Amino acid sequence: MIRCADPPVLLTDVIDDLAAVVALLEGDAPYTPLGGWYNPGADPHARTRPMWFQHDWVHDTYHAEGSDLFLLHPTYIEAAKVFYGAEVVEPVSVYVNLMACIADGGPAHTDNPRFHGRDRTNTPMWLLRTMLWSGLFTEWEIRQATAIWWMTDVEGGGLLYWPHGPERPPEEHVGSMANTALLGDNHGMFHQVGPVGPFDRGTPRITPSAELAPVGDGTGDWAVLDHGEVEYRAPLDAFRVSVLWKADVYATETEREAATRRSLSMADVAEVVDANLARRGATLRVDVDRLDDPALRAGLEAQYPEAIPVGAVRSVFD
Repeated sequence: MIRCADPPVLLTDVIDDLAAVVALLEGDAPYTPLGGWYNPGADPHARTRPMWFQHDWVHDTYHAEGSDLFLLHPTYIEAAKVFYGAEVVEPVSVYVNLMACIADGGPAHTDNPRFHGRDRTNTPMWLLRTMLWSGLFTEWEIRQATAIWWMTDVEGGGLLYWPHGPERPPEEHVGSMANTALLGDNHGMFHQVGPVGPFDRGTPRITPSAELAPVGDGTGDWAVLDHGEVEYRAPLDAFRVSVLWKADVYATETEREAATRRSLSMADVAEVVDANLARRGATLRVDVDRLDDPALRAGLEAQYPEAIPVGAVRSVFD
């Protein structure tokens, strides 16, 4: 079982220059539908995706022009230091979501983990999540602070979150969300996007090839273009726009230096898990040569299941 994080901190009046955010959104358009690790090989012509668009503004080798507005935000850095009791806060990523017309919620989830030596570039995401939920790799986990910021208030679009653990009912940040942010530990706390309006169209489905971008005709409208057809058009402030910021945190510089010297190999992962399986009396063992075997994945996920939070709304991806 993962740790239960402290409740997040609400920050208000986060961004002084909202016009700079609009310029950043426009400059990095177009945006593509959310897909990711859980939906590989999707048919680019099938209408399977809700109108949930995304883009990395800072990640790995990419750094969008103007994204330092969020990446280096001093309020985030200071709040993360206080929240974690940390001297070292290293901002690492910024990510944006734009949504409209989603009658159900997003998935109720904890954020995907990273470990020293193991991340999505060299380890299957299902195994990273199993490592997290096993509770066996805490000393290697890279602790991360997360801030989620909202640009405007829209119909619906709240955030459900479980600050007291998945077995207790969630709280919700909804209404008066404009220019606020919640900062905390989204790797140790379930959270879920609630239904997003307008609700008069249900949940229109688009293909993975669709794009969201400014119309560019002086109206300020944005449009979803899918295989040459306009599927949806509305002003930017009608979309639920959220920006996610993440930073690695360490209690001290000494801790950071020691942590970065610890690097898990796949053999290390197998050794730790196998030892725990043996203590449990299970016959299953990790075979690093068959990580693509569905039976191995199912067996490990059965040993270390993820919790299902109480009070979650139906996910649009179910």
